[in-house]
Amino acid sequence: MSDLYVSWSEYHHKIEQLAVKLYQANWNFNQIVCIAKGGLRVGDILCRIYDKPLAILSASSYTGPENRIRGSIIFSQHLAMTADRLGSRVLLVDDLVDSGISLEKAIAWLNHHYGDRIEEIRTAVLWYKASSIIAPDYYVDYLPDNPWIHQPFELYERMSPAELAQTYLVGEV
Repeated sequence: MSDLYVSWSEYHHKIEQLAVKLYQANWNFNQIVCIAKGGLRVGDILCRIYDKPLAILSASSYTGPENRIRGSIIFSQHLAMTADRLGSRVLLVDDLVDSGISLEKAIAWLNHHYGDRIEEIRTAVLWYKASSIIAPDYYVDYLPDNPWIHQPFELYERMSPAELAQTYLVGEV
């Protein structure tokens, strides 16, 4: 498996590219749901650009060394949202679609819990890998060779608060 290293600048540029693709598609969604943790930053930026409410569906599936072992996906019991009701045209976002299982099961979760309110769900990701069993509706890059994507925030997964504190001099702000 090859590796793809992404800087913060590239990462934010990909989110902006996704925002433009959504704009060009001219689909009038009224709710963004992000799959957290990976889709949290994507959802946050898109909700700011589009001025749409953001709901968060927390999920966990990767464990082990460097979070590279895919296990069973676990979802939170509820969406975190500030709106009284979930919108009817949902844009479900994540950072990437690898196997496609997270995206597929998140759609099933939303339909199970909010199916009576949802008219349509469309999906959007930054990276769409060929290994996925589901094709997202919107994506920035298609990756036929299925690389492992090293995202800029992953360094925090290997850092303790003590290690972070050592990088700053005492008394500096």
